[in-house]
Amino acid sequence: MLAQLEGAVVWGLSVALLEQLDVKDGAIVQSNFHEYPVLRMSDMPQIHTSLVVTQAPPTGMGELGVAAVAPAIGNALFNLTGKRVRQMPLSPAAVKKALAA
Repeated sequence: MLAQLEGAVVWGLSVALLEQLDVKDGAIVQSNFHEYPVLRMSDMPQIHTSLVVTQAPPTGMGELGVAAVAPAIGNALFNLTGKRVRQMPLSPAAVKKALAA
C-alpha cells in the first residue's frame, strides 16, 4: 500500500508540474513520451508516508494521492505569493503569469 500511495504522489506531482497536451489543428502535438515530460522516481525527493491503523475493514486504495497534490501545491503558491495560479501545469511560466496579473 505504501508503494501505491507513493506512486500516486509521483503521478500527482507530474500532473501538477509538468504534464500538458498541446493541440494544433485538432490533433495532439506530442507523439510519445519523448515529447511529453513526466516525473520519474529518479526525479523525486525521498517521500515519507504513513498508514493509520484502524479496525475498519479494508477498502480500495486506488490513486488516493493524486487528487490532493495539485491543490496542495496551488495553496502553497498562494500562501507564498498571495496570487492564485489557475492554470495547469503549475509551471514557472504559469506562476510568472499569475504574479504579473
